[in-house]
Amino acid sequence: MPKPTMSFFRSVWVLLHKELLMTLKDRRSRIILVMPILVQTILFGYVDTYDLNCAEYALLDEDHSSQSRLLTAAFDGSGIFVRTATLDNTSQIAPLLDAKKALFVLHIGQGFARRLAHHDQAPVQLLVDGRNSNVASTAAAYAETIVSRFNLERQKAHLGKVLLTIDKRSWFNPNLETRWGIVSALMATLAVIQVLSIAGQSIAREKEQGTFDQLLVTPLSMGAILLGKTLPPILVGLVQSTLVLLAALFVFHIPFAGSFLLLYLALFIFNFAVVGIGLCVSAFSQNMQQAMLYNFTLLMPMILLSGFATPISSMPGAFQIATLANPVRYGVELTQRIYLEGAHFTQIAHLLWPLLIMALFSLGCAARLFRAKR
Repeated sequence: MPKPTMSFFRSVWVLLHKELLMTLKDRRSRIILVMPILVQTILFGYVDTYDLNCAEYALLDEDHSSQSRLLTAAFDGSGIFVRTATLDNTSQIAPLLDAKKALFVLHIGQGFARRLAHHDQAPVQLLVDGRNSNVASTAAAYAETIVSRFNLERQKAHLGKVLLTIDKRSWFNPNLETRWGIVSALMATLAVIQVLSIAGQSIAREKEQGTFDQLLVTPLSMGAILLGKTLPPILVGLVQSTLVLLAALFVFHIPFAGSFLLLYLALFIFNFAVVGIGLCVSAFSQNMQQAMLYNFTLLMPMILLSGFATPISSMPGAFQIATLANPVRYGVELTQRIYLEGAHFTQIAHLLWPLLIMALFSLGCAARLFRAKR
């Protein structure tokens, strides 16, 4: 009669051996156990950074004095700030920030040099795009450092008090609250987890239950099958996005600046694209375990390359190109622009058609995989 301790360890070994066989018996399962670690290590190492190495700004100098040029030269020579535009009047500020052509606008008003000469305070305005509060806060801190250095140099030269102050104003997020950008983006990032999971397991589940072949021999057309598999995950995603929206409005009290109709249109198209990817995963998978592993492999890169945690402009060039094929990238930008900025349809149309192309392409691939099973 075996000892209880030996029996316990033998049971653990048999169970461990069985689980290893179930996991490693398929070649695709073995590959997917290794590749995600490599891919995610690269992504975390190169992408997940909050360093601000290059910030584009625009200049509006209404003083045109030697002192304003000295301050501007300090920004241009910082090695961080790159001037992309020189404005002529204040009416050019809003369109430039709306188009994301600059992270902030440095506004030097009239009488800047005269106030400095009279040892008076000379305010400088910094109008920052607050849609990404982390980057905006970092850029503003760097700008304040440059202004402080400018003050110190004048103090050494004139032995006077600090004359220069900076007046900051953040567009779309006046208080630079991080939760504004995070919560608005969660309408897309949280929904994608469940939508991809439900769509990814729908066909795999039927394969395990042995009903997938029966479904293919029914009189239903391929379009009807695809539609029946597509709508439920989309509805789940819309419900989850609604819960996040309600929390943003009534829990965090984040003001909604856009159109609810346009927001739900964007969310529908976004979920449509994600469901197409999920159905491709499900049709490619042989069982639910593979489907879950594939979904997990996709989810982390999709979220990291979405601009949700780190700005896309700070990523290496190759990863910036990779984000163009990521639906979550468009979903995050759509929800943030509609919610915080109040963008109209014409301002976000260029973000909708890539999602439609992804949806049609992925659903076409899923239909092709379905037909291969007939």
